[in-house]
Amino acid sequence: MSFEPAKFDAAQALALAHKTLEIEAAAVLGLKGRIGPEFAQAVRAMLACQGRVVVMGMGKSGHIGRKITATLASTGTPAMFVHPAEASHGDLGMVSQGDVVLAISNSGEVEELAVILPALKRIGVTLVAMTGRAGSTLAKHADVVLNSAVDAEACPLNLAPTASTTAQLALGDALAVALLDARGFREEDFARSHPGGALGRKLLTHVDDVMRTGAAVPAVGLQAGFSDLMREMSNKGLGASAIVDDAGQVRGIFTDGDLRRLIEKGVDLRTSKAVDLMHPEPRTLRAGALAVEAVALMEQYRITSVLVVDHAGVLCGALNSNDLLRAKVI
Repeated sequence: MSFEPAKFDAAQALALAHKTLEIEAAAVLGLKGRIGPEFAQAVRAMLACQGRVVVMGMGKSGHIGRKITATLASTGTPAMFVHPAEASHGDLGMVSQGDVVLAISNSGEVEELAVILPALKRIGVTLVAMTGRAGSTLAKHADVVLNSAVDAEACPLNLAPTASTTAQLALGDALAVALLDARGFREEDFARSHPGGALGRKLLTHVDDVMRTGAAVPAVGLQAGFSDLMREMSNKGLGASAIVDDAGQVRGIFTDGDLRRLIEKGVDLRTSKAVDLMHPEPRTLRAGALAVEAVALMEQYRITSVLVVDHAGVLCGALNSNDLLRAKVI
């Protein structure tokens, strides 16, 4: 099929864009007056679910269903998407008695869904319908009905699913938000399901994961000379060196900044010992701390290096802002 080319009207395109956004915004806001106690029923059923929330939908509702599935799964509600057409050819075996099925259809009369409704009832699942027609076949079979009706589609022909799918998506997000709140879902829980994301790195990365250890940690004894101290700092490239006692406990730190300040004061460094030059009782972190704690410590005290100690105060690692940057914690 071919279409006759038409002259592009930029003003008309802009007007349609504005109209589309107005219609879809009104569709979402209109949901507030359409959902009530049944929404709480749906949330309660999903909270009590011993299996998974199985989301189903055909066509554009199926695309929305897949997104809702992903949102539920990433916010603490085990969920999976099952295609209704495939369900009648074997995939219905994925659905178990302890599941809750969230079936999405604006019309509520999609044949592929209607065919499997009796089978779903026989399995004994709780059926939650998200539909725009309260008297539809889907709604009549459902245990809980969520009204996702819209007054009009944004499509000028009032045919293409536009406002209706936006409303479905918003209602799915509302379910996910209510569920994560009821579960006490926290940032740490979100991070565990998003380990590759920025939040996951911040909440799951520990100092142990990014710190320098062993021979890579710059450290000298209390009686080390200035030249030994400088050599250690240059070789390890941290911009600082720990000063430790015979037991390995941290007694101080000496940094590039300390060196500049002493030179500016005219201090004769050639005969100085590390114990005379060090900054005593430096800021340290325990090995099990989160890497974001190192970031906070550096920002609070305007330092670029942090020493890491064990429970006895013995030096076990070190890191600087570059190490945290490489780990994408900052």
